Amino acid sequence: MRFGAVVAAVVVLGAGCGGDDDAGDASAGSAGGSDGSSETIRVPADHVTIQEAVSAAEPGDLVLVEPGVYNEAVDVETENLTIRGSNRNEVILDGGFELENGVRVLADGVAVENMTARNFTTNGFFWTGVTGYRGSYLSAIRNGDYGVYAFDSVRGQFDHIYAAGSPDAGIYIGQCYECDAVVTDVISEHNGLGFSGTNAGGNLLIVNSTWRNNRAGIVPNSGSYELCYPQRAATIVGNIVHDNNQPDTPAIDVALTAMGNGILLAGGNRNTIEQNLVYNHERTGIGLVPFPEEEANDVVPDESTWDLPCSEVRDTTPTSGDPGALALVLWDSTENRVTGNDVSGSGLADLGVGALGVDLATLDNCFTDNTFSSSAPADLEALAPCEGAPTAADWSRDALDLAVLIATDRPPAVDYEVAPLPDRGPQPNMPDAATAPARPATDGPMTIDIDAIVVPTRPAGA
Repeated sequence: MRFGAVVAAVVVLGAGCGGDDDAGDASAGSAGGSDGSSETIRVPADHVTIQEAVSAAEPGDLVLVEPGVYNEAVDVETENLTIRGSNRNEVILDGGFELENGVRVLADGVAVENMTARNFTTNGFFWTGVTGYRGSYLSAIRNGDYGVYAFDSVRGQFDHIYAAGSPDAGIYIGQCYECDAVVTDVISEHNGLGFSGTNAGGNLLIVNSTWRNNRAGIVPNSGSYELCYPQRAATIVGNIVHDNNQPDTPAIDVALTAMGNGILLAGGNRNTIEQNLVYNHERTGIGLVPFPEEEANDVVPDESTWDLPCSEVRDTTPTSGDPGALALVLWDSTENRVTGNDVSGSGLADLGVGALGVDLATLDNCFTDNTFSSSAPADLEALAPCEGAPTAADWSRDALDLAVLIATDRPPAVDYEVAPLPDRGPQPNMPDAATAPARPATDGPMTIDIDAIVVPTRPAGA
């Protein structure tokens, strides 16, 4: 996720008119290869390194890794593999701050389970350009870009993840529509961003997870620097999002800019934000704001194209014809639905919506049945109810000050190699890891009953 000089854009244009605990085994997948067969290849008994085992495996096989520290970067090019550690906390891939990715997956249907990746210069676990992926019971710690990352990939699932200490995001899903992906039972903390997703949506569910003590919490965004823009149609439900004001984390520029916000849509569209518990943020609890993109590759596409899948628009010639030629493109946050959230303890506003030179009433965002103390503009639920006619009309009263929202006086980023991290102790292991059959990512993601999700209970002592 990359942002330009957003502060400068605001100055020029002016401000405009869940839970911590596991909830059962969410892993999904079918066993075996196309003929139902599956072999177990053991590391180090059969092959000394994980890479050697993965390279020797056939589709449908299980690569089962015994405890140890493995100083290697693994590339996966065989489809429908399951790569599993026998103990999540004791099977450790360590990049030594020299290797790029712990596990990079370039093949369809690959599941990676029950292990830790730490100290890689880019990503802990990375799927790119695939159909069918799953990361389950993974820990990603002190990686130089993202913790767990899916790019240009569909039909995926991340569950039971712990991600900490990445400058960009603990969890990232980007450049997909329809993504057909689920993120559930995640704890993401002490990253630049808890979750980031550029141009990602369409049956993308971010649910039942905890995003805490990052610079900013959940930050979907639009931008023409990745394909399939704009971002739209993500569902963010049942999460605990708190205290995302952490000053001593690693952080890319956007994380510094976004610091102090719980759920922040930056040019996000048609998203559903419901039944989340959001508290203790210096700026907004839930904020809908524009993203001013400098040196953009394209203008905002007409809404008539927004329902087209990524496969149909990815090769469209940019309007400018010259990548990076556009001085500034504004991606507004439009048609978002914010309902039934419990939001408190926000410095600027529990609920906020802003724009640059655009009438806020025309953006068609709506707010209903939220529990909150402050909004910007004032009377936001009366100005923009999700059902019925507005009962207020003054969008200027107590408007969200975007210049204050993105003020630059933020603590500097800390090197990810040395940034302090909490000692959370051992993370939960995948049940029956040593004996469960192979479960490639061929029939996911799991089904989530969104209607059954309620606002989480605040953790004890919070």
